[in-house]
Amino acid sequence: MSFIGCKEETVKEPDRLIDKEVMQNIIYDLSLLDAIKYNEPATTENYKVNPKEFIYKKYKIDSAQFAQNNIYYASNFEEYKEMYDNVIKRIDSKKAVIDTVLKKEAKRDSLIAKKKELDSIKKAKKVILAKKKDSLQKIKKKDSLLLLKKKPKTVTPTIKSKVIKNGVRID
Repeated sequence: MSFIGCKEETVKEPDRLIDKEVMQNIIYDLSLLDAIKYNEPATTENYKVNPKEFIYKKYKIDSAQFAQNNIYYASNFEEYKEMYDNVIKRIDSKKAVIDTVLKKEAKRDSLIAKKKELDSIKKAKKVILAKKKDSLQKIKKKDSLLLLKKKPKTVTPTIKSKVIKNGVRID
């Protein structure tokens, strides 16, 4: 007597099966769009984007096809977990790149801010120096005016002649 084992599939393969790689891309895109929707709701509202509708159009699928394929892949826990692990790795690698870019931009912005601060300090010093020079010039002008007032009138030398009359000098 022999037993023939047959594995019964719990979930039937959908008629319009989405390739595993494409399904991973769909999950990745949905993850990003949902993150944007919940972290920056104004973004999706301003552009009037419904994440799921966007994905359906992008991959030329409908909600029923996506739901059937999602159930099909989820029925095999190991395969589904592997798909999500790949999505997480992809997100993490993109995040690392973005973090690097953001750090560079922050450093650049910091340097620009420091340069602007130094420039404003230089400008302030120039203004202060200009004011000091101006006030010194005003003081000098005042002093020179005072000096003019205090200076004795210059006497032009006159020629005095000595006249002596009858032995007496007349000036």
